[in-house]
Amino acid sequence: MKYRITHRTTYSYSSQVAVSHHAARLRPRDTETQRCMEFSLSFDPDPDLRTEHIDSFGNQVACFSVQKLHNHFEVTSRSFVSLTPVLQPDPLQTPPWEEVAGLFRDPVSADLLDPCQYVYVSPLLVPEMQLRDFALPSFTKGRPLLAATADLFRRIYKEFVFDSKATTISTPLKEVLEKKRGVCQDFAHLAIASLRAIGLPARYVSGYLRTHPPAGKPRLQGVDASHAWASCFVPGFGWVDFDPTNNCFTSLDHVTVAIGRDFSDVSPVRGIITGGGRHTVGVGVDVEPVGD
Repeated sequence: MKYRITHRTTYSYSSQVAVSHHAARLRPRDTETQRCMEFSLSFDPDPDLRTEHIDSFGNQVACFSVQKLHNHFEVTSRSFVSLTPVLQPDPLQTPPWEEVAGLFRDPVSADLLDPCQYVYVSPLLVPEMQLRDFALPSFTKGRPLLAATADLFRRIYKEFVFDSKATTISTPLKEVLEKKRGVCQDFAHLAIASLRAIGLPARYVSGYLRTHPPAGKPRLQGVDASHAWASCFVPGFGWVDFDPTNNCFTSLDHVTVAIGRDFSDVSPVRGIITGGGRHTVGVGVDVEPVGD
C-alpha cells in the first residue's frame, strides 16, 4: 500500500513575533514494513536557520528559526510512503507476561537495554498503583503477553469514550481514568502506563491513519489529524504495535512517524516564541491512498 500524506501546521499570532524556534518530527520512519520514499518540508515565511539531526529514539528532527517579524507561521510536510503487511505473532503463543516482566528486573541482559528504557517513568507518565490496578484484570496469572495486551486495549475501547473536547495535551491520566473520556493520545498513554505499572516495556508511537477506510469497513476514529497508538515488546519477536482507540493491532492503515516514551518525545511540531500575544494553532492532515 502507498500513501501521499500532507501535514500542515499553522500558527496565527495576535501581535508580531520577533523570533521563533521550532522542532518538527514529521518524516515517516523507515521500518521493516514501511519505507518513506519521498519527503519534503516547506515554510511560510522561510526560516533563517535550519538544521536536522536524528534523536536518541531514531526519529528525524528538523530544527528551524524565524528571526524576522511575523504574525503567521506555517510548516507543511509532504511524504510518499510505501507499506507492506505487518506480521504479528499468535497472541496465544507469546510467553506469559510475568516471564517477560521478569526479564526487565536487575540485572537486565545487554540485548534488552533498548526496550528496558521504556519500562520506567517518562516526562508525562508515572506508572502509579492506580494504573497497575487497572491493568491487572487483563493480566491474570500465566496469561500470554499479547493475549493480555489485546484484552487491555479491548477494555479501553469499550470502557472509554472518544471525545475530542474532553481533554487537552496536559490532562493527567488520573483525570482520564475518572472521566473515561479522551482522544487517541490519552488512550495510548493509558495503555503504555498500565503496561509499565506491571513491569512491561511499552512505547508511544505517533503517525497517521488512512483517510478512506477499506471497502466494507467503518471509518476509523483519529483520521484527518495526527494519530497515536502504543507498542509492547515481545521477546524473540520485537515490538508489536496496537491501537487502543480503534481496538486493533496496527495494519496497513497505520503510518508510523515517530517513536518515544510518551507524547513529549514525539510532538509533530513544537517551539518557543518571543512576542506574539495570543495565538491559535491549526492542524490539517490528508492521507491519500494511491495504490496497493
